[in-house]
Amino acid sequence: MIEAKLYQLFYLSIVTVATLSIQQQYKKRIYDEIINNSKVSSAVLMMVFMIVFIGFRPHSAVFIDTMNYILDYKFSEGHHFDFDINAKNFIFDNLFAYFSANRLGITSFFVVIASIYFACSLLAIRRLFPNDTFAVYLTFLAAFSTFTYSTNGIKAGAAASIFLLALSYRDKLIPCLLGMIVCIGMHHSMKMPVAAFVLTLFFRNPKYYFYGWVFCAIMAAGHVGFFQDIFAGLSEGGKNTYLTATSDTADAYISGFRPDFMLYSAMPVWVGYVAKYKKGIQSTMYDTLLYTYMVANGIWMLCMYASFTNRIAYLSWSLYPVVLVYPFLKKEWGEDRYQWFAKVMLWHLLFTLFMEMIYYGGLVKWLGL
Repeated sequence: MIEAKLYQLFYLSIVTVATLSIQQQYKKRIYDEIINNSKVSSAVLMMVFMIVFIGFRPHSAVFIDTMNYILDYKFSEGHHFDFDINAKNFIFDNLFAYFSANRLGITSFFVVIASIYFACSLLAIRRLFPNDTFAVYLTFLAAFSTFTYSTNGIKAGAAASIFLLALSYRDKLIPCLLGMIVCIGMHHSMKMPVAAFVLTLFFRNPKYYFYGWVFCAIMAAGHVGFFQDIFAGLSEGGKNTYLTATSDTADAYISGFRPDFMLYSAMPVWVGYVAKYKKGIQSTMYDTLLYTYMVANGIWMLCMYASFTNRIAYLSWSLYPVVLVYPFLKKEWGEDRYQWFAKVMLWHLLFTLFMEMIYYGGLVKWLGL
């Protein structure tokens, strides 16, 4: 069994080796060449590995929310189960209660949630990128927040992957609508990105989204905080703890202006600007993904000074890998599109490695220094 403190190191090592291998293939890829890794088999094998690896992780405080769920499970284990239609997260909460009431095991529950997280993401990517499934799936795995939301914040991670799958059915009303309902049932915070998606169905002029995102960035840099109070008042009757928690809260995260998060968030927006105005890429699906991302990310910037700013940011960051790479896999980007995609894969991975190993001191923790 791998030690809990080394789990992320092992995860990043696997993803890094696989990404660098595929990245080299894309560097040499010809304009219309189909690479064998576009076949779903490689991605499925990686998905199964991740489900087992994450689902059977050690029960350790290293994975913060994991221990909270373990304690809740022990408290309610064997209790009578009644479906609670008024539960805050009516699907996730009832699923958890069912597992604990029937003594199905907390590890089994973690495996189910990991399956939802990694399988729904793969299904969405397969639908969006049928010729580049494995490469884009690796980009998803290499994202800055993917590991964290598979072990900590698992509710939001599972909900976000269902949301992405629902978006991939944008043109099919019934599966899209069902997906939106289920993702909100997994985590109530998904109401915001769902609302952002609905907005994109009615307002399709890209300049308003770009202007809006820039406006939100200026407000964040200027420490304009009254928007945060507005959103808190509109959600949960003013009791949204992500928006109203103070820095004294025991498990609150670092708040304040985050230039690192801003830079990270800006990359898909910059790529989107080039794609729309320089390359002339026309894609209804890409527009939906990009505009939904910008609205959700803009709302995060208006709430940047909340204590749980990273959890608010994840409502947009869950779309990040797909939005970032989508234009580079369109013919309109040019004959060197695969070389650009290879560069983006590499820099995307390097950013995650830098943040986890250097910025957050992961390397020191892993080496026990």
